[in-house]
Amino acid sequence: MKELKDKVAVITGAASGIGRAMVDRFAREGMKIVLADIEEKALLKTEEELKAAGATVLPVHTDVTKPEELDALAKKTIDTFGVVHLVCNNAGVVVAGTDIWDNTLADWKWITNVNMWGMIHGMKTFVPIMLEQDIECHIVNTASLAGLVAAPGLGIYSVTKYAIVGLSEVLYHELSRRGAKVRVSVLCPSLVNTNLMNADRNRPPELLNEPSEVKLAPEFQAMEQMADQLMQSFPPPQHVADCVCEAVIEDRFYILPHPEWTPFVQTRMEDIIQGRNPTGMML
Repeated sequence: MKELKDKVAVITGAASGIGRAMVDRFAREGMKIVLADIEEKALLKTEEELKAAGATVLPVHTDVTKPEELDALAKKTIDTFGVVHLVCNNAGVVVAGTDIWDNTLADWKWITNVNMWGMIHGMKTFVPIMLEQDIECHIVNTASLAGLVAAPGLGIYSVTKYAIVGLSEVLYHELSRRGAKVRVSVLCPSLVNTNLMNADRNRPPELLNEPSEVKLAPEFQAMEQMADQLMQSFPPPQHVADCVCEAVIEDRFYILPHPEWTPFVQTRMEDIIQGRNPTGMML
């Protein structure tokens, strides 16, 4: 989409982190923004700030793990604006520092419900609407560098992000095959200063772990005390949002905002092509 002004964007996970940065970036382009987030207080604060800045926004409390809430989000979008041009499936959560065999089943259910099923629900709700509209549209799925390179200590997160990359690639090919006007991008950022590591604040009570169930891998135990400091040392999400906006305008599928990490992706690809064992890395 070369022109974004006055078009309608739906962004999940819109009230914090990369989602909020995308909200601000697309609002500056003059888009009408549908804010979808599970955190109601943060959602209303984002609405207030965006309206004060002159943006046209619609807040919709949304739990992406529930398909009926994605359907309700789409209905409110169409009822209010009559159309949807851009969907950023962005909501995501993480559990970090645990060896994958020590992750609890509650960890697996929570992270796959949000990161993978949330993406599936967004696709199943919005792609048919976009196809029926038969106008220029775009879907951006937020994956991660951890969806291109396996990340120790981020096992379930990596599993879901690999799934998002695969889903996005298949979606791209299938839409292209039928000549659809719906374009697709997959976003694979590296380390960014967001609230992602505090995602437990939105974890459903029935999927909480008992303290005795949490088993940090030895190499991550020392880092736990420095988690907040480490997060603050990472770059802010605004650059990621700029890259997403450029990719939508330029119709680029792969969005890698941190090119300094792409040698790790290249090494993984070469491992596969040459049939050698995976090269170790630490994100």
